[in-house]
Amino acid sequence: MPLETPLNSLGFAKAPADTRVVVAMSGGVDSSVVAAQLAEEGYDVVGVTLQLYDHGAALAKKGACCAGIDIHDARRVAEDMGFPHYVLDYENIFKDAVIDEFADSYLSGATPVPCIRCNERVKFKDLLETAKDLEADCMATGHYIQRKMGANGSELHCATDANRDQSYFLFSTTPEQLDFLRFPLGHLPSKNATRELASKYGLMVADKPDSQDICFVPNGNYASVIEKLRPGAAEPGQILHADGRVLGDHNGVIHYTIGQRRGLGIGGLSEPLYVVKLDVDQKAVIVGPKDLLSTRTVPVREINWLGDEPFESRDEWNVSVKVRSTRPPREAVIRPLSATTAEVELIVAEEGISPGQACVFYENDSSRILGGGWIWRGY
Repeated sequence: MPLETPLNSLGFAKAPADTRVVVAMSGGVDSSVVAAQLAEEGYDVVGVTLQLYDHGAALAKKGACCAGIDIHDARRVAEDMGFPHYVLDYENIFKDAVIDEFADSYLSGATPVPCIRCNERVKFKDLLETAKDLEADCMATGHYIQRKMGANGSELHCATDANRDQSYFLFSTTPEQLDFLRFPLGHLPSKNATRELASKYGLMVADKPDSQDICFVPNGNYASVIEKLRPGAAEPGQILHADGRVLGDHNGVIHYTIGQRRGLGIGGLSEPLYVVKLDVDQKAVIVGPKDLLSTRTVPVREINWLGDEPFESRDEWNVSVKVRSTRPPREAVIRPLSATTAEVELIVAEEGISPGQACVFYENDSSRILGGGWIWRGY
């Protein structure tokens, strides 16, 4: 019997030179290292960078993901490593799928996470289909997350480096998408290891700083972007105590988020107050003591389930969940209401849970991500 062809590093039973991989290149060090590493290993690499917004407009900012300088940097890496590189104009797709929802969510009193929608609706949807059109065997990205093969197929796992793990932003990756995706950096012990690889490959982006804010939001000023996208949206109203007292006035609900304490504009009070609710219909910002921020019940919808058994096959799932990207997973019970909706009960109450944020599910005592959904109602 002929010997079976061993799998290459991307999981295909053929030589790297016969394996085409599209690399989503943002121009940063992470995706550049992925492209350079695969090119050095002999893969048929095609680099693709997305132009997501008008780089001459006020929304763009220097150093943002997919800004003009980043497209230039991605092109340089491709030239230096000797593989083709394409820039695709996704401005209209990005505006319709990400930016408009971002603005409308803020206007409805939610706190959106546009990076998740970008992965879900742009990078892992339209770009992934483009990769297939290019006859690629797979698409690789610079995300810090791991794809592992389990007994029932591809599984999504947290990155080895918990400080770089991006599972919160990738929970909506579907099983079908996961079959086609590869994440070569997920096993690395630290970001320093990535930069060392960049230096090894002689990449000019080796010391390039990481982007910090949402790519289309200059200096983290969400309100200014929303006012530009939705002129006249910042309507003034009252700041109310949870007991009904009028404490002051505000210049628009979009300037506030659940859990905010500083910059409320209501000095001279004896107790520290926090934003506990945004009443868009009444144009009111509701504030109160910290204990009003605590909750154990989290309604979740648009659930993407990555478990082996059907989501509704159990009355309850004992898991851990993240309700904010900066917080560690906490023990919880998920009670399915349908295939895509559930009530999540936290074992220990969390503070500042906001509609528009994600609730991501993790298998207990494991690095596996079981999916997640969107928090959709205020408290």
